[in-house]
Amino acid sequence: MSIRVGVADDQAIIRDGLRVQISLAVDLAFVGEAANGEQALALASQQRPDVLLMDVRMPVLDGIEATRRITGDPATEGVRVIVLTTFDLDDYVYGALRAGASGFLLKDTSPEELLQAIRVVADGGALITPNVTRRLIAEFALRPGAGRPDHRIAELLTEREVEVLGLIGRGLSNAEIADLLVISPLTAKTHVSRILTKLGLRDRVQLVVLAYESRLVVPGSEPR
Repeated sequence: MSIRVGVADDQAIIRDGLRVQISLAVDLAFVGEAANGEQALALASQQRPDVLLMDVRMPVLDGIEATRRITGDPATEGVRVIVLTTFDLDDYVYGALRAGASGFLLKDTSPEELLQAIRVVADGGALITPNVTRRLIAEFALRPGAGRPDHRIAELLTEREVEVLGLIGRGLSNAEIADLLVISPLTAKTHVSRILTKLGLRDRVQLVVLAYESRLVVPGSEPR
C-alpha cells in the first residue's frame, strides 16, 4: 500500500516541485495540496494523509497552529507532520516541533533525503537523528526562561524512565540505550513506549524537546 502524502506551502513553485518528487516514487501517493494553514486543516481532515509536509510560515493560519490542531484532533491525530523550512535555526520550526511535528526538513533537502524522511515518519519514526534537529531544540529550549520543569516527569515516571528520557534527549537510539543501561533492546523499547503513553506525547521528537526544556540534558552532552 502506498504512503499517502499531502503538501502545504504558500508558494506554488514549492508545491509543484514536491508533488513531482512524490509522484515519481513508486511507494508514495500524492493526495492533495494546500496554500495556507486553513487549507492544510481541510486537507488533513478530508484526505487523512499518512504524512503532511507543512511550511511553517503561511498566510491565514501559520504552520505551527495548523500542526497543533491536526495533531491534537482525534480525527486527524494519525496524520504525521514534517515541517519545511528555509532556515535550520528557526523559532517557528521549534514551535511546530513542540506542537507535535515529527521532524523538519530544509527546503533545499535532496529528493532522496526527502523521500526517505517521508518513509521514516510514515513508519512511525521521528526525524531526530540529524544533529541539526537536536541543535535547533537545544538552541531554543535552553534559552533563559524558555523551558520550565515538567512536574509530570517526577509524578508519572519511574527513576529508570527518567534516566531513559534523558538518554533519548541526548539522541541515543533504543539499541544504544540498551547497551548503556545493560538491558535488552526490547526492554529499552518498552521504556520508551511507556514514557510516551504516560506523558501523552506522540514520538521521540517531543521527548527530546521535553528532556531539554526540563534540563535533563546537559548542554554539550549530546553525541557529535
